[in-house]
Amino acid sequence: MSHKAKSDPPTSHSSNKRQPTSDGLQEHTRVVSGCAANILSSIGIIFLNKYIFSHCQIKTMTLIAIQMAITWLGLVICLKMNTFVRKSAPLMKVLQLAGAFCAFVVFTNLSLEYNTIGTYQLFKVLTTPVVALISWQYYKEKYSRMVIATLIPVVIGVCTHSVNDIKLTIFGTLIASIGVLAASLYQVWVGVCLKELEMKPQQLLFYQAPLSAVLLIPCILLMESLPSYKTSEEERTAFFAVLASSVVAFVFNLSLYWVIDNTSPLTYNMIGHLKTVLILVGGWFLFNDTLNFKQFIGILLTLFGLFTYSFVKMGEKNQLPCKRWNTDPGNSIV
Repeated sequence: MSHKAKSDPPTSHSSNKRQPTSDGLQEHTRVVSGCAANILSSIGIIFLNKYIFSHCQIKTMTLIAIQMAITWLGLVICLKMNTFVRKSAPLMKVLQLAGAFCAFVVFTNLSLEYNTIGTYQLFKVLTTPVVALISWQYYKEKYSRMVIATLIPVVIGVCTHSVNDIKLTIFGTLIASIGVLAASLYQVWVGVCLKELEMKPQQLLFYQAPLSAVLLIPCILLMESLPSYKTSEEERTAFFAVLASSVVAFVFNLSLYWVIDNTSPLTYNMIGHLKTVLILVGGWFLFNDTLNFKQFIGILLTLFGLFTYSFVKMGEKNQLPCKRWNTDPGNSIV
């Protein structure tokens, strides 16, 4: 009897130690899969949208409104198939989220129209520190000094490989700044709403998607013209291109919510920079696009920053394979 009593605890303790390792591996697999889905769908949307803009006479906001409407229809089908349960949400919360999304879409497009490509890219890069600042200042998100330090090579690297012709005007700067603020608020508010309302990504997107589509309609009527086609062949081409783009957008929108819910708005932002690098390298590798020395250095800096960010974040969560690499961020939180 006494011998059994002594031998039981080690068995229990040993099984308890193995369990977190298995759970940690499953968690890593889920996060990597979600991030991969977001990256692949984002790249797919970029190429499909480029084709639509150049061949189908459909403008940006019109296309995004259609994509959000199709996303909602996709979620209605998922709801009917019992893949998630409908949950009520406060109208003002969802309206706030949809408003930030629409402001982000409208002002980002205006920024591209009234600024040079270099200025447009520069302000897009600023979304990363603005997301971190808003999360820290208003939502009490804590970042260690090491995490903040990893943002520096990422921002410098993206500026190096993407920003060239910078020309600032008062009007262009104002529009771009509003676009950056709206994009940052949207990403932060997605995470905040999912946690505060205790909702799954599908449940919140079910309300935000149709509301965003409706809010974009006045902007479309004021700022864009509807397409006109001469032949039925052109109509068919446009229809299937928009349908394909909307299906990919459905995956992208869901993965965006999922990534933010399972990581953080800042991590989602860092994934966005990885997508930019992959597009540049993919264009060079697959299509023989030119890649100069400045862009090459910028890509290396960005990848270095992204790697160190991932390494530091995993270390702070005690998820690195070597225990000596894991750190307690409590002493260096800002």
